[in-house]
Amino acid sequence: MRAARQAQGLTLAGLGRKAGYSASQISRLERGQAPLTVVTLRRFAAALAIPPQALGLLPVTGDSPRHAMPIPPSAAARSSTVVGERREDGEDPVRRRELLVSAGLAATGTLGLPARPSHSAARPVDAAAGLESLLYGRPATADPLPLPALSKAVTRARQMFQDARYDRLAEQLPDLIAAAMVTRDHAEGDAHLAAEAALANVYIVASAFMVKLNDDQLAWASADRAAQAAESSGDVLALADARRGVATVMRRTGRTDRARELLIATADEIVPRRDAAPEQLSMYGALLQTAAYTAAVDGDRAEAHDLIDAARAAATRLGRDTNHRHLAFGPTNVTLFEVSISQVLGDNGAAIAHAQTLPPASIPTRERQGRYWIDVARAWHQWGKPEACYRALLAAERAAPAEVRYRPPVHRMTADLLRIDRRGSLRGLRAFATRIGIPA
Repeated sequence: MRAARQAQGLTLAGLGRKAGYSASQISRLERGQAPLTVVTLRRFAAALAIPPQALGLLPVTGDSPRHAMPIPPSAAARSSTVVGERREDGEDPVRRRELLVSAGLAATGTLGLPARPSHSAARPVDAAAGLESLLYGRPATADPLPLPALSKAVTRARQMFQDARYDRLAEQLPDLIAAAMVTRDHAEGDAHLAAEAALANVYIVASAFMVKLNDDQLAWASADRAAQAAESSGDVLALADARRGVATVMRRTGRTDRARELLIATADEIVPRRDAAPEQLSMYGALLQTAAYTAAVDGDRAEAHDLIDAARAAATRLGRDTNHRHLAFGPTNVTLFEVSISQVLGDNGAAIAHAQTLPPASIPTRERQGRYWIDVARAWHQWGKPEACYRALLAAERAAPAEVRYRPPVHRMTADLLRIDRRGSLRGLRAFATRIGIPA
């Protein structure tokens, strides 16, 4: 294998990019420090474009060569589990991308990465296309970063998501993923594990961002890559966070039972003991509240309430609103989920009652503020109260403009309000519709 790699002038990292392994993994395989399975050998034969028998395998005949590189789990999920399914938000992700592109993307260097040429207004960045290219197309081309610099860049990316600065995040996310991949490939020992954890975290934010763009295919692929990197890193909480992202896409594509099972099983793996760190408590509570919402989407009222009560107990034990692991978990966030759960279950009065116990200014992040007002708007909309729904939508726009630009429920509610408001009593509605990309 080493001879074939060297004959083609490939570095360890170069072959790793072709075969889907890190440079350190390639090195261990070549030195006999890790087992070479038949599947692995066939993958390398395909990556090196050599006959499988050159690596000691039987030749393959037939129209469909078996030594072809196997489809990664994320790609398989992308091609076979999402296409043709009902998306939870029910709107084409291409539209989300177009809105993102039209937002006027800027802020090169915001994440602290090496500067690159700015994109002109005629060629704005499409973050989804950049991510798709990295996942399934061209290999990452970037220089490795010192681990402290990479960690700071990942932290900034997660903060941008929480601030709902999606235009800035879109500009930098593909470059950050590429830098994290290359840094991981060039690192050894403990540094390699730390780089894997950083890569897991940047894939986690990429998956959450693709959910915002309603692109469940790339959200699933990113969450899957996050889980792989987190597992390699040995970071148990990063793995739990990545699985939370996988479960989110499962829920959005109709697999609510499997999503619940994954969330609860993951929570069971990190049950916090009496001396548990705040990070562990936060992750445990976040898993439970996501499982509660998933149960509500599935119509399981009793389990939704049981799970959100358990999340509330974790928040009470934590004692205050925190932002460990960028989860924004705490008593306020549990109340936000109670609003969402009640709204999904059709208990619109309960949703509004929960919302009224929560001063919007106390909500710790812009992204969560936007979600709060959108859930309130959905409750009023289901209740048949268009004026209150519109006021909530305007509040969501003030809190987090990008949330209303990209969220399909906002577009559906706005389209309904336009149909209802034939006399123009909802002042400014048509201008609002234009701002979020709906022709008035």
